[in-house]
Amino acid sequence: MAYQIDENVCIGCGSCVGICPVFAIESKDNKYAINSDVCVSCGACEPTCPVNAISQK
Repeated sequence: MAYQIDENVCIGCGSCVGICPVFAIESKDNKYAINSDVCVSCGACEPTCPVNAISQK
């Protein structure tokens, strides 16, 4: 199952972007979104989010 970023919680800090090994995290309206077609569900991004906006679908 792919991960997702809750756009209502995301603060747009970008801490998740550099940690993604497959570059699945994209900028979207000054916040971020995970491309589920690219995400390999490794979970590396989840602990980097300071506001817990990332979770598994």
